[in-house]
Amino acid sequence: MRNKQVQKIVMVGLIAALSYVVFTFLQIKITLPGGDATSIHLGNAVCVIGALLLGGFYGGLGGAIGMTIGDLLDPIYIVYAPKTFILKLCIGLITGFVAHNLCHINTETDQKKVLRKVLAASVCGLLFNVIFDPLVGYFYKLLILGKPAAELTLAWNVASTTINAVTSTIVSVTLYMALRPALRKSGLLDDFS
Repeated sequence: MRNKQVQKIVMVGLIAALSYVVFTFLQIKITLPGGDATSIHLGNAVCVIGALLLGGFYGGLGGAIGMTIGDLLDPIYIVYAPKTFILKLCIGLITGFVAHNLCHINTETDQKKVLRKVLAASVCGLLFNVIFDPLVGYFYKLLILGKPAAELTLAWNVASTTINAVTSTIVSVTLYMALRPALRKSGLLDDFS
C-alpha cells in the first residue's frame, strides 16, 4: 500500500514537471492590450494525460502544480496563479471522473471503446476549460484585478483556450492510446488509477 502511495506522489511530481516544461517553454505567447497576455500551449494535455493515468485528483493536482509554478515564475501570469491552480485541478477532476468513474477505461479491453471513452473524458475536461477559463478569467480581471481591458481580452482568451483544447485533446488521446498497451503489459496501468 505504501509503495503505491509513493509511486503516485512521484507520478504527481513527474506530471507537474512535464506540465511546467510544456507550458513554460513550448508556448506561443500572444501579447494583449493592457499589458496582458494569453498563450497557445499543450500544458492542458499533460494535465489530461495525468488524469487518465493517475485518476482525476492526482493527475489534476500534478497539472495544476506545474502550470501554477509556470504562472508564478512569469511576470505577466503571476497574478493568475490562483485561477490557474483551481481551473487545472478541475480539468483533471472532470477528466478523471468521466474516464474512471463513468467509463471505467482501465477495465475496458476493446481498443475502439477505450478510444471513444478516452476521447469523451478528454473532451469533457477540456470543454469545461473552454467555458470556464475565459469566464473566470474575465471576472477575475474585472473584479479582483480591476483591469478595464477585461472585455477586450475576452475574445482572445476564448480563441486561445479553444485552440488549446482542440490540440490538447488530440495530443492527450494519441499519447494515452500509445502508452496504454505498454502500461497494461507492465501492470502499471492498474497501479496508478
